[in-house]
Amino acid sequence: MAQTHLKAPNKKLPVGVFDSGTGGLTVLEAMLTLDMFNNETGKPGADGKPDFQSEFYQYLADQANMPYGNYAAEKKTDLLKEHIIKNMNFFLNTTYSVQTQNVFSNQQKQQVKMIVIACNTATAYALPDIKKHVEDLGYNVPVIGVIDAGSKAALQYQQKNIGTIGVFATAGTVASNGYPRTLKAMATQLGMKEPSIISQGGFGLAESIDRDWSFYVDTLTKARNTYKGPSVKNLNYTIDTTLLNVYRFNKNRNELLCEYDNTGKCLDIQLNEPANYVRYHLVSLLEKMRNEHVQPAMNTLILGCTHYPYMKDTIAKVLNELYNYQLNGEYRYRAFLAEHVELIDPSVETAKEAYIALRKNDLLNNAAKEGNHFFITIPNTSLKETQLQPDGWFTYEYKYGRVAGANKDYVQFVPFNTKNISTATYNRFKVALPHVYGEIVKTIKL
Repeated sequence: MAQTHLKAPNKKLPVGVFDSGTGGLTVLEAMLTLDMFNNETGKPGADGKPDFQSEFYQYLADQANMPYGNYAAEKKTDLLKEHIIKNMNFFLNTTYSVQTQNVFSNQQKQQVKMIVIACNTATAYALPDIKKHVEDLGYNVPVIGVIDAGSKAALQYQQKNIGTIGVFATAGTVASNGYPRTLKAMATQLGMKEPSIISQGGFGLAESIDRDWSFYVDTLTKARNTYKGPSVKNLNYTIDTTLLNVYRFNKNRNELLCEYDNTGKCLDIQLNEPANYVRYHLVSLLEKMRNEHVQPAMNTLILGCTHYPYMKDTIAKVLNELYNYQLNGEYRYRAFLAEHVELIDPSVETAKEAYIALRKNDLLNNAAKEGNHFFITIPNTSLKETQLQPDGWFTYEYKYGRVAGANKDYVQFVPFNTKNISTATYNRFKVALPHVYGEIVKTIKL
């Protein structure tokens, strides 16, 4: 039961930012760079100073349990909620783990004063549960979710440019119906007509961006039985061989893998690079619009997973290719795809809502800020039942075979290092998220 008098957090505490992986760092980048308010008055309008200039952060990536988008398909949303609540407890607790060989020891950290859920799937399935859990523990800690922010930005564009809104998100977020439900409710509040909405679950894309072994291994040279992503043989996410000229998959090195029979005939095609996942899913989205005669043309696409902004340039490039694609002298998709598609990155809108919440709750830091901390979950190898892949992370079968309510510590919460995050991923941060990267290198040597 919620306590009558909730404990107000100390203004000097850090802000917690959470995601299932490293995609939520796009939200942190927006928070580090946001200048859309006057820092003295709090009113809208840039003043040349970062809005969060006095704040510092704890970032948490639940890498061991990701991808979150697959829990719904495996009928394990109760387990997903349990993982999320454990992550919230980490923010509210005061310890984290340090690993020396296979031994874990506790170190002290601070609690957080606000939690930003920079994960669409977690927001879709657990935001009310998170808020209730925090309140039941007796904390007056604001919790900000990412879906409202993305929906708000999409509808603002739609007020001047009517078209179909595309929702490109994880399979779990799409299954939750979180975006369509929020978009329709917000449209009603704004006095707008109910928007036309089409959704595409980007199965495997976030996983490939975070280099999940089941979806992307950059050292492979041939197809494999352990692959889980879209393929010719995948009945749920089937690569249509009649559309190969439309997909225009990248084929350099090992970015597209084939399984051959003894005669050299390709029996299966597997994706092995994030851009190819983008190509597969955007073609699938437009084919769905063609088959279902969805109108008007799509002119807005919500990047409904915080990993997807990493691929923003690729998404824009592929949409342009598809707009100009011709078959037998006819444009295949122009009736369903606008020449310009507004890509909605919810990160900035989420950062704005977080700033407003800090001021509203009188939580802006008025003291010298401290250093940022970056945490990640890793498999708890002291748990004997743990089953690991060759790359050291949970096997797919173990990850989704667990059941809620077992009361087990499946993971340990440890700082970012060069073992639990690859060099290639850090290099991606350096290019795409320079401010976040600059803060990470203050904590570890890269």
